[in-house]
Amino acid sequence: MEWYEIANESAIDSPSLLLYKDRLDFNLNTLLEMVGMDPSRLMPHVKTNKSGKVISEMIAKGITRFKAATIAEAELAAQSGAKEVLISHQLVGPKIDRFLALRKGYTNTHFFTLIDNVQSLQELNAKAANRLLGFYLDVNNGMHRSGIVPELINDELLHEIKESKNLYFRGLHVYDGQHRNADFEDRKSNILEGWRAIKEIWKQIKNDYPKVEIIAGGTPSFSTHLLEKDRVCSPGTCVFWDAGYEKILSEQPFKAAVVVFTRIISKPTKGIITVDMGHKAVASENSIDKRIQFLNLMDYEFISQSEEHGVLKVENWDSLQVGDVLYGIPYHICPTVNLYEELHVVELHNVNTTWNIEARKRRITY
Repeated sequence: MEWYEIANESAIDSPSLLLYKDRLDFNLNTLLEMVGMDPSRLMPHVKTNKSGKVISEMIAKGITRFKAATIAEAELAAQSGAKEVLISHQLVGPKIDRFLALRKGYTNTHFFTLIDNVQSLQELNAKAANRLLGFYLDVNNGMHRSGIVPELINDELLHEIKESKNLYFRGLHVYDGQHRNADFEDRKSNILEGWRAIKEIWKQIKNDYPKVEIIAGGTPSFSTHLLEKDRVCSPGTCVFWDAGYEKILSEQPFKAAVVVFTRIISKPTKGIITVDMGHKAVASENSIDKRIQFLNLMDYEFISQSEEHGVLKVENWDSLQVGDVLYGIPYHICPTVNLYEELHVVELHNVNTTWNIEARKRRITY
Protein backbone atom coordinates (compact mmCIF):
# COMPACT_ATOMS: atom_id res chain seq x y z
CA MET A 1 0.00 0.00 0.00
CA GLU A 2 1.05 3.59 -0.58
CA TRP A 3 1.72 5.61 2.58
CA TYR A 4 -1.56 7.50 2.29
CA GLU A 5 -3.89 4.56 1.60
CA ILE A 6 -6.15 3.27 4.37
CA ALA A 7 -7.45 -0.28 4.61
CA ASN A 8 -10.85 0.68 6.02
CA GLU A 9 -11.90 3.14 3.31
CA SER A 10 -15.47 1.88 3.38
CA ALA A 11 -15.87 3.02 7.00
CA ILE A 12 -14.92 6.65 6.29
CA ASP A 13 -17.42 9.16 4.94
CA SER A 14 -16.27 11.76 2.44
CA PRO A 15 -15.07 14.40 2.26
CA SER A 16 -12.93 13.94 5.36
CA LEU A 17 -9.51 14.92 6.66
CA LEU A 18 -7.03 12.16 7.41
CA LEU A 19 -4.19 12.80 9.87
CA TYR A 20 -1.25 10.39 9.63
CA LYS A 21 0.09 9.99 13.15
CA ASP A 22 3.57 8.80 12.15
CA ARG A 23 4.01 11.83 9.91
CA LEU A 24 2.81 14.20 12.60
CA ASP A 25 5.40 12.68 14.96
CA PHE A 26 8.08 13.07 12.28
CA ASN A 27 7.24 16.74 11.79
CA LEU A 28 7.24 17.51 15.51
CA ASN A 29 10.56 15.72 16.03
CA THR A 30 12.04 17.52 13.02
CA LEU A 31 10.81 20.86 14.37
CA LEU A 32 12.68 20.24 17.62
CA GLU A 33 15.80 18.98 15.89
CA MET A 34 15.97 22.14 13.78
CA VAL A 35 16.23 24.29 16.92
CA GLY A 36 18.78 22.04 18.61
CA MET A 37 16.20 20.25 20.79
CA ASP A 38 15.50 23.49 22.66
CA PRO A 39 11.69 23.82 22.86
CA SER A 40 12.00 27.26 24.51
CA ARG A 41 12.93 28.58 21.05
CA LEU A 42 9.58 27.52 19.62
CA MET A 43 6.18 29.19 19.77
CA PRO A 44 4.21 27.27 17.10
CA HIS A 45 1.08 28.88 15.71
CA VAL A 46 -2.01 26.77 16.49
CA LYS A 47 -4.09 28.35 13.70
CA THR A 48 -2.98 25.49 11.45
CA ASN A 49 -4.18 22.57 13.57
CA LYS A 50 -6.84 24.09 15.90
CA SER A 51 -6.95 20.73 17.71
CA GLY A 52 -6.49 20.10 21.42
CA LYS A 53 -5.06 16.64 20.78
CA VAL A 54 -2.43 18.01 18.39
CA ILE A 55 -1.47 20.70 20.89
CA SER A 56 -1.21 18.00 23.56
CA GLU A 57 1.15 16.02 21.30
CA MET A 58 3.41 19.08 21.13
CA ILE A 59 3.25 19.66 24.87
CA ALA A 60 4.23 16.01 25.46
CA LYS A 61 7.42 16.76 23.53
CA GLY A 62 8.20 19.78 25.69
CA ILE A 63 6.75 22.52 23.45
CA THR A 64 4.67 24.62 25.85
CA ARG A 65 4.53 28.09 24.22
CA PHE A 66 2.07 28.86 21.43
CA LYS A 67 0.75 31.59 19.20
CA ALA A 68 -2.96 31.88 18.46
CA ALA A 69 -5.02 34.00 16.08
CA THR A 70 -8.30 33.92 18.02
CA ILE A 71 -9.53 33.88 21.61
CA ALA A 72 -10.88 30.37 20.97
CA GLU A 73 -7.48 29.10 19.83
CA ALA A 74 -5.84 30.66 22.88
CA GLU A 75 -8.38 29.04 25.18
CA LEU A 76 -7.90 25.64 23.55
CA ALA A 77 -4.14 25.91 24.05
CA ALA A 78 -4.71 26.75 27.72
CA GLN A 79 -7.11 23.83 28.13
CA SER A 80 -4.44 21.56 26.64
CA GLY A 81 -1.83 22.67 29.18
CA ALA A 82 0.06 25.48 27.44
CA LYS A 83 2.24 27.56 29.73
CA GLU A 84 2.27 30.65 27.50
CA VAL A 85 -0.02 31.83 24.70
CA LEU A 86 0.44 34.90 22.53
CA ILE A 87 -2.69 36.12 20.71
CA SER A 88 -1.08 37.48 17.58
CA HIS A 89 -3.81 39.99 16.80
CA GLN A 90 -4.15 43.45 18.26
CA LEU A 91 -7.26 43.31 20.43
CA VAL A 92 -10.12 45.68 19.64
CA GLY A 93 -13.74 45.99 20.75
CA PRO A 94 -15.17 43.15 22.89
CA LYS A 95 -12.02 41.07 22.38
CA ILE A 96 -10.29 43.10 25.09
CA ASP A 97 -12.89 42.06 27.66
CA ARG A 98 -12.79 38.47 26.38
CA PHE A 99 -9.02 38.48 26.76
CA LEU A 100 -9.26 39.72 30.35
CA ALA A 101 -11.86 37.05 31.16
CA LEU A 102 -9.73 34.37 29.50
CA ARG A 103 -6.75 35.36 31.61
CA LYS A 104 -8.85 35.20 34.76
CA GLY A 105 -10.30 31.81 33.81
CA TYR A 106 -6.96 30.08 33.12
CA THR A 107 -4.56 31.12 35.85
CA ASN A 108 -1.98 28.44 34.99
CA THR A 109 -1.37 29.95 31.54
CA HIS A 110 0.33 33.28 30.84
CA PHE A 111 -1.43 35.15 28.04
CA PHE A 112 0.06 37.93 25.94
CA THR A 113 -1.19 40.13 23.13
CA LEU A 114 0.15 42.52 20.47
CA ILE A 115 0.14 46.30 20.38
CA ASP A 116 1.28 48.54 17.52
CA ASN A 117 0.08 52.04 18.50
CA VAL A 118 -0.16 54.35 21.49
CA GLN A 119 -3.96 54.50 21.48
CA SER A 120 -4.27 50.72 21.84
CA LEU A 121 -1.54 50.75 24.47
CA GLN A 122 -3.44 53.31 26.53
CA GLU A 123 -6.79 51.55 26.09
CA LEU A 124 -5.44 48.18 27.22
CA ASN A 125 -3.61 49.82 30.13
CA ALA A 126 -6.84 51.49 31.29
CA LYS A 127 -8.87 48.29 31.00
CA ALA A 128 -6.22 46.16 32.70
CA ALA A 129 -6.75 48.00 36.01
CA ASN A 130 -3.94 46.52 38.15
CA ARG A 131 -3.96 43.15 36.36
CA LEU A 132 -0.40 43.58 34.93
CA LEU A 133 -0.83 42.27 31.38
CA GLY A 134 2.07 41.32 29.14
CA PHE A 135 2.34 42.44 25.53
CA TYR A 136 4.69 42.37 22.55
CA LEU A 137 5.20 45.33 20.26
CA ASP A 138 4.11 44.27 16.77
CA VAL A 139 6.63 45.43 14.16
CA ASN A 140 5.82 46.05 10.48
CA ASN A 141 8.84 44.61 8.70
CA GLY A 142 7.63 45.20 5.16
CA MET A 143 4.55 43.01 4.94
CA HIS A 144 2.31 46.02 5.67
CA ARG A 145 -0.43 43.94 7.25
CA SER A 146 -0.07 45.09 10.84
CA GLY A 147 2.52 46.53 13.16
CA ILE A 148 4.51 49.70 13.68
CA VAL A 149 7.33 50.56 11.27
CA PRO A 150 10.79 50.38 12.90
CA GLU A 151 11.55 54.10 12.62
CA LEU A 152 8.56 54.89 14.88
CA ILE A 153 9.94 52.75 17.70
CA ASN A 154 11.49 55.79 19.33
CA ASP A 155 12.14 57.25 22.77
CA GLU A 156 8.63 58.73 22.89
CA LEU A 157 7.01 55.34 22.34
CA LEU A 158 9.32 53.58 24.78
CA HIS A 159 8.55 56.25 27.37
CA GLU A 160 4.82 55.64 26.85
CA ILE A 161 5.42 51.92 27.39
CA LYS A 162 7.18 52.64 30.69
CA GLU A 163 4.29 54.83 31.81
CA SER A 164 1.74 52.02 31.24
CA LYS A 165 1.71 50.81 34.83
CA ASN A 166 -0.79 47.97 34.26
CA LEU A 167 1.16 46.47 31.37
CA TYR A 168 4.60 44.96 31.00
CA PHE A 169 6.66 44.90 27.84
CA ARG A 170 7.67 41.38 26.79
CA GLY A 171 9.50 42.14 23.53
CA LEU A 172 9.04 42.43 19.78
CA HIS A 173 6.85 40.39 17.45
CA VAL A 174 8.00 40.45 13.82
CA TYR A 175 6.16 38.48 11.15
CA ASP A 176 7.79 38.63 7.72
CA GLY A 177 5.57 36.29 5.74
CA GLN A 178 6.06 38.27 2.54
CA HIS A 179 9.31 36.42 1.80
CA ARG A 180 8.35 33.32 -0.20
CA ASN A 181 11.10 33.03 -2.75
CA ALA A 182 11.61 29.38 -3.69
CA ASP A 183 15.40 29.90 -3.70
CA PHE A 184 16.41 29.61 -0.05
CA GLU A 185 19.58 31.70 -0.34
CA ASP A 186 17.69 34.53 -2.02
CA ARG A 187 14.91 34.30 0.56
CA LYS A 188 17.40 34.32 3.43
CA SER A 189 19.21 37.31 1.96
CA ASN A 190 15.98 39.28 1.65
CA ILE A 191 14.97 38.40 5.21
CA LEU A 192 18.34 39.43 6.65
CA GLU A 193 18.26 42.71 4.74
CA GLY A 194 14.84 43.49 6.17
CA TRP A 195 16.12 42.94 9.71
CA ARG A 196 18.95 45.49 9.62
CA ALA A 197 16.87 48.30 11.11
CA ILE A 198 15.28 46.00 13.69
CA LYS A 199 18.64 44.74 14.93
CA GLU A 200 19.78 48.31 15.62
CA ILE A 201 16.59 49.09 17.53
CA TRP A 202 16.91 45.80 19.38
CA LYS A 203 20.29 46.78 20.81
CA GLN A 204 18.74 49.91 22.31
CA ILE A 205 15.70 48.07 23.69
CA LYS A 206 17.82 45.34 25.30
CA ASN A 207 19.71 47.98 27.28
CA ASP A 208 16.48 49.18 28.88
CA TYR A 209 14.68 45.83 28.98
CA PRO A 210 17.28 43.04 29.32
CA LYS A 211 14.68 40.28 29.70
CA VAL A 212 12.67 40.96 26.51
CA GLU A 213 12.68 38.63 23.49
CA ILE A 214 11.86 38.57 19.79
CA ILE A 215 9.13 36.35 18.36
CA ALA A 216 10.19 36.02 14.73
CA GLY A 217 8.56 34.94 11.50
CA GLY A 218 6.40 32.00 10.54
CA THR A 219 7.03 28.89 8.45
CA PRO A 220 8.57 30.54 5.33
CA SER A 221 11.25 32.37 7.33
CA PHE A 222 11.74 29.63 9.94
CA SER A 223 14.86 28.31 8.18
CA THR A 224 16.50 31.73 8.56
CA HIS A 225 15.37 32.80 12.03
CA LEU A 226 16.39 29.53 13.65
CA LEU A 227 20.00 30.50 12.86
CA GLU A 228 19.72 33.47 15.24
CA LYS A 229 19.90 32.05 18.77
CA ASP A 230 18.16 35.04 20.37
CA ARG A 231 14.96 34.60 18.34
CA VAL A 232 11.91 32.54 19.23
CA CYS A 233 10.47 30.97 16.08
CA SER A 234 6.75 30.60 15.42
CA PRO A 235 6.09 28.30 12.45
CA GLY A 236 2.68 26.64 12.26
CA THR A 237 2.10 25.01 8.88
CA CYS A 238 5.07 22.68 9.28
CA VAL A 239 3.17 20.64 11.89
CA PHE A 240 0.86 19.40 9.09
CA TRP A 241 2.68 20.72 5.97
CA ASP A 242 0.98 21.24 2.61
CA ALA A 243 1.57 21.18 -1.14
CA GLY A 244 2.09 24.94 -1.34
CA TYR A 245 5.04 25.04 1.06
CA GLU A 246 6.38 21.76 -0.30
CA LYS A 247 6.87 23.58 -3.60
CA ILE A 248 8.66 26.68 -2.31
CA LEU A 249 10.37 25.60 0.93
CA SER A 250 12.48 22.71 -0.33
CA GLU A 251 15.10 23.22 2.42
CA GLN A 252 12.57 22.27 5.09
CA PRO A 253 12.28 18.46 5.42
CA PHE A 254 8.69 18.21 6.68
CA LYS A 255 6.15 15.69 5.37
CA ALA A 256 2.50 16.13 4.45
CA ALA A 257 0.64 14.76 7.49
CA VAL A 258 -2.95 15.66 6.53
CA VAL A 259 -4.78 14.55 3.40
CA VAL A 260 -8.24 15.25 2.02
CA PHE A 261 -10.21 12.03 1.47
CA THR A 262 -12.82 12.38 -1.30
CA ARG A 263 -14.87 10.16 -3.62
CA ILE A 264 -15.96 10.25 -7.23
CA ILE A 265 -19.72 10.87 -7.14
CA SER A 266 -20.44 11.19 -10.87
CA LYS A 267 -19.05 10.71 -14.39
CA PRO A 268 -21.38 13.20 -16.09
CA THR A 269 -19.78 13.09 -19.54
CA LYS A 270 -16.82 11.57 -21.33
CA GLY A 271 -13.54 12.68 -19.79
CA ILE A 272 -15.18 14.41 -16.81
CA ILE A 273 -15.50 13.25 -13.21
CA THR A 274 -17.07 14.96 -10.21
CA VAL A 275 -15.87 14.52 -6.63
CA ASP A 276 -17.57 15.47 -3.35
CA MET A 277 -14.92 18.07 -2.62
CA GLY A 278 -16.22 21.58 -3.13
CA HIS A 279 -15.37 24.93 -1.55
CA LYS A 280 -16.51 23.54 1.81
CA ALA A 281 -13.93 20.75 1.71
CA VAL A 282 -10.67 22.40 0.62
CA ALA A 283 -9.36 25.96 0.87
CA SER A 284 -10.41 27.89 -2.23
CA GLU A 285 -8.61 31.22 -1.90
CA ASN A 286 -6.02 30.17 -4.48
CA SER A 287 -6.63 29.71 -8.20
CA ILE A 288 -8.39 26.47 -9.05
CA ASP A 289 -5.16 24.75 -10.14
CA LYS A 290 -3.67 25.48 -6.70
CA ARG A 291 -6.15 23.94 -4.30
CA ILE A 292 -5.35 20.22 -4.16
CA GLN A 293 -2.59 17.89 -5.30
CA PHE A 294 -4.02 14.42 -5.81
CA LEU A 295 -1.78 11.51 -4.90
CA ASN A 296 -3.54 8.68 -6.73
CA LEU A 297 -4.74 10.49 -9.85
CA MET A 298 -2.56 11.45 -12.79
CA ASP A 299 -3.14 13.66 -15.83
CA TYR A 300 -6.05 15.66 -14.47
CA GLU A 301 -7.22 19.25 -14.66
CA PHE A 302 -9.38 20.78 -11.96
CA ILE A 303 -11.83 22.77 -14.09
CA SER A 304 -14.57 23.98 -11.71
CA GLN A 305 -15.68 23.93 -8.12
CA SER A 306 -18.88 24.84 -6.28
CA GLU A 307 -19.94 24.43 -2.65
CA GLU A 308 -20.17 20.62 -2.64
CA HIS A 309 -18.73 19.58 -6.02
CA GLY A 310 -15.32 19.50 -7.65
CA VAL A 311 -15.22 18.85 -11.41
CA LEU A 312 -12.11 17.44 -13.07
CA LYS A 313 -11.07 16.61 -16.60
CA VAL A 314 -9.19 13.30 -16.59
CA GLU A 315 -7.31 11.15 -19.10
CA ASN A 316 -8.16 7.73 -17.61
CA TRP A 317 -11.94 8.29 -17.47
CA ASP A 318 -12.78 4.70 -18.49
CA SER A 319 -10.78 3.16 -15.63
CA LEU A 320 -12.38 5.34 -12.94
CA GLN A 321 -15.63 4.37 -11.26
CA VAL A 322 -18.26 6.19 -9.24
CA GLY A 323 -17.38 5.55 -5.58
CA ASP A 324 -13.60 5.43 -6.13
CA VAL A 325 -11.58 7.16 -3.41
CA LEU A 326 -9.10 9.94 -4.16
CA TYR A 327 -6.47 11.24 -1.76
CA GLY A 328 -5.12 14.79 -2.06
CA ILE A 329 -2.75 17.16 -0.27
CA PRO A 330 -4.20 20.68 0.06
CA TYR A 331 -2.12 23.58 -1.22
CA HIS A 332 -3.08 25.56 1.89
CA ILE A 333 -3.71 23.39 4.91
CA CYS A 334 -4.62 26.05 7.52
CA PRO A 335 -7.99 27.20 6.09
CA THR A 336 -8.69 23.65 4.91
CA VAL A 337 -8.53 22.35 8.49
CA ASN A 338 -10.91 25.13 9.52
CA LEU A 339 -13.59 23.57 7.28
CA TYR A 340 -13.79 20.34 9.31
CA GLU A 341 -14.94 19.36 12.78
CA GLU A 342 -12.59 16.40 13.21
CA LEU A 343 -9.45 14.67 12.02
CA HIS A 344 -9.54 10.95 11.23
CA VAL A 345 -6.29 9.64 12.70
CA VAL A 346 -4.46 7.06 10.61
CA GLU A 347 -2.13 4.52 12.21
CA LEU A 348 -0.83 1.45 10.38
CA HIS A 349 -3.13 2.20 7.41
CA ASN A 350 -6.28 2.21 9.52
CA VAL A 351 -8.50 4.88 11.02
CA ASN A 352 -9.49 3.86 14.54
CA THR A 353 -10.11 7.22 16.21
CA THR A 354 -10.87 10.88 15.57
CA TRP A 355 -9.49 14.08 17.06
CA ASN A 356 -11.72 17.12 17.37
CA ILE A 357 -10.87 20.45 15.73
CA GLU A 358 -12.34 22.49 18.56
CA ALA A 359 -10.95 25.91 17.71
CA ARG A 360 -12.61 26.13 14.30
CA LYS A 361 -15.30 27.77 16.43
CA ARG A 362 -14.97 31.49 17.17
CA ARG A 363 -15.86 30.96 20.82
CA ILE A 364 -15.36 28.06 23.24
CA THR A 365 -16.13 29.66 26.60
CA TYR A 366 -14.91 33.26 26.64
